Amino acid sequence: MTTAARLAWLDALRGLGALAVLLEHLLPWFAPALRPYWFNLGMYGVLVFFLVSGYIIPVSLERRGDVRAFWISRLFRLYPLYLLVAAGVLLTAFWLPVREEVPRDLSSVSAHATMLLDVVHLGGLADTMWTLSYEMVFYLVVTALFVAGLHRGSGRFAVGFGVVAVVAGLTLAAPPLTGPWPAYVSGVVFFAGLACLIGGRFRNVAAYVLGAMAVILLVFAGFVPWLGAAILAVMFTGTAIRRWEEGGGGLRPVAAATALVALAPIWADQAGWWWVQPGPWLATMALAGATFAIAMAARERGLPRFLVRLGLISYSVYLLHHPLLRIANAVVGDVRAAQPVVQLPLSAGLVLVVLGLSTLTYRYVELPMQRLGRRLAQRPSAGDSAYDSGSPVGDSDDRS
Repeated sequence: MTTAARLAWLDALRGLGALAVLLEHLLPWFAPALRPYWFNLGMYGVLVFFLVSGYIIPVSLERRGDVRAFWISRLFRLYPLYLLVAAGVLLTAFWLPVREEVPRDLSSVSAHATMLLDVVHLGGLADTMWTLSYEMVFYLVVTALFVAGLHRGSGRFAVGFGVVAVVAGLTLAAPPLTGPWPAYVSGVVFFAGLACLIGGRFRNVAAYVLGAMAVILLVFAGFVPWLGAAILAVMFTGTAIRRWEEGGGGLRPVAAATALVALAPIWADQAGWWWVQPGPWLATMALAGATFAIAMAARERGLPRFLVRLGLISYSVYLLHHPLLRIANAVVGDVRAAQPVVQLPLSAGLVLVVLGLSTLTYRYVELPMQRLGRRLAQRPSAGDSAYDSGSPVGDSDDRS
C-alpha cells in the first residue's frame, strides 16, 4: 500500500471535520431546527482537526529533520488561501461590514499577519480563523521541542497542558495580558524569529524564544486560557497516539490527558457557553475521540472516497464557508421561519456552492502554492546545521 493510500484516513477525517464545521455555521441561519444541542458540531469538527494535526505534524518535522523546510512548507500551505480570504472579506466590507470583534488598528494587522489572533485576544476577519492561532502555537512549540531534543515526550506534554488547562480554569477569570501590546510584541518576535528559522542564523535561539512566546500568549493572553491549554493537550494527545502506534510509548498519557481536558471547564470561571457544560462537552469530546479511533482502526479497509476527496479541499472549505454563508444570508434574507421545503434545498445548494468554490481554490491557489513551497524548501540555506539533513522535503506525511 502506498503512503498516500495509507494516510487517506487522515484526509477522510479532515473532510468530516470540515463538513461538521460548515454545518455548525450553516444550520443556525438556514435550518435551525436541524442543529443538535446535545453536542457541538463545530467543536467536534475542530477537535478532529486538532487530533489529526497532532498525529501528523511533529512526525512530519522529525522525518524531514529540517526546520527550514518545515516552516517554508507550512507558510506556503497556510498563508496563500488565508490572505485571499482576508482580502475577500475586506473587499466586501462596503456591503457586509467587518465583524465588531475585529479592531480597526495596527494590532489587528499584526495579529492577522502572525495568525496568532485568538492568543493575543483579537477577533479574525473570518470566524473560523481563530483555530489557526492554535495551529500556529503548536508549530512553534513543536519546533522548539524538536530543536531541544525533547520532542519524544509527547505524552508528558499532553498531560502537562491538560494540567495547565485545569489550573487556568480554576485561577484565571480573564487573561492577565490585555490591550494591543501582546499583538505588537508578538508580531515583531514572530517575524524576526521566522527569519532566523528559515535563514539559519540563530535558529536554535529563535526556536526557543518563539516556543516560549507561544506558551506565554496561550496561557496569559488568549481569550479563554483554559481552552487554549486544553487544545494543546488535545494536539499532543494526537502525537502521543502516533508514538504509541509506532512503539514509542503507552496509552496512559492519552487517557490522563483526555480526563484532564474533560474536567477543565467544569469548575472554570470562563465556562459560560452551552457547549462547555458537562453534558455537551463530554459528548463532543467522546464523539471526536471515537471518530478518530474508528477511522484509525478502519484505515486498511478504506474509507468513503467522498470524505477523502473532501479532506483534500478541507482547508478551503474551512476558510471559505463562513464568508460565503454571510453573503448568502444577506442575499436571501432570514429564512429561519421558512418551511423545510425552502430550507433544505437552500441548505443543500449552499453546501454545493461551498464545495465547488473550495475545489477551485484548492486547485488554483492551494496546490500551486504548495508546489512552489516545496521547490523553495529544497534550496539549502547558509545556516543549515547538521540536524537539518534528514529525509526529503516532500515527506508524504505532510498532508495537513
